[in-house]
Amino acid sequence: MTQTTFGFITAVLAAAVEAGTPILYAALGEILTERAGILNLSVEGTMLVGAVSGFLATVATGNLAAGILGAAIAGGIIAAIHAFLSVTLKVNQVVSGLSLSMFATGVSGYLGKPIIGVAAPVSFKSIPIPGLSKIPVLGPMFFNHNLLVYGSYVLVAFLWYFVYKTRPGLHMRSVGESPRTADSLGINVSFVQYTYTIIGGALSGIAGAYLSLAYAPSWIEQMTAGRGWIAIALVIFAVWNPLRAMIGAYLFGGIEALGFRIQVVGATISPIVLKMMPYIFTIAVLIITTARSASYKNEAPQALGVPYERE
Repeated sequence: MTQTTFGFITAVLAAAVEAGTPILYAALGEILTERAGILNLSVEGTMLVGAVSGFLATVATGNLAAGILGAAIAGGIIAAIHAFLSVTLKVNQVVSGLSLSMFATGVSGYLGKPIIGVAAPVSFKSIPIPGLSKIPVLGPMFFNHNLLVYGSYVLVAFLWYFVYKTRPGLHMRSVGESPRTADSLGINVSFVQYTYTIIGGALSGIAGAYLSLAYAPSWIEQMTAGRGWIAIALVIFAVWNPLRAMIGAYLFGGIEALGFRIQVVGATISPIVLKMMPYIFTIAVLIITTARSASYKNEAPQALGVPYERE
């Protein structure tokens, strides 16, 4: 392998982590929501609201922490509306999610119109981790990124432990599997579903803020470019497991990064085809995953998308 080829592969792998991080945050949020039995299809719109809210908060304060907090709150508000419609009013969750996604997309466009083309006053920069960033391949891939990327590593580990090894995680999964049984054991089903739907929305908001404050520090309408829908598909690919979601997010990010790098090296492939690659890959992943019906059915929350009517 030549030095040029090695450098190209290393650059693609590092870019895969960068490009996959917003998808990972959104997918982790959706995993929590769906584990509690609520299907939220408003992820795309929620990411957009998070992106514009985080950018506006950062422009107003000059503080990145305020931007992340603003994005999380905005995402949580959209998710809270979905929770109210789904849990309290018991409307069709698919209709609610799609409607909110369109609503949030419109709101983001309206709020962001005055700041189109405005550069972020501050943004998340790469912070190499001493020692670890010098490891061949793995160093540039995992240890030469910004704080939001490093935060995603911690979040994945924490959520895996929380979902599978803690009592609150067990309660959440119980509600997603059989809310009636959970209710009979004294678990407050509505509280659990509200809580994890809102937390999931907050994580989707942070995913949007990653785009506007780290990945491409600016605001552009529709800047999520379908990443929210990819995140929803990734949940199925990951069979609702945070660790598998991490692997899947980097695969999707790698496809996107590869498309950009191929253009840079002067390949003769049409740019339109290269932009289609992540979505073609998404469709292929969905087909392959759902074809493994036994694993999919065993892992999918049994009460997902079904409103709980207490007797």
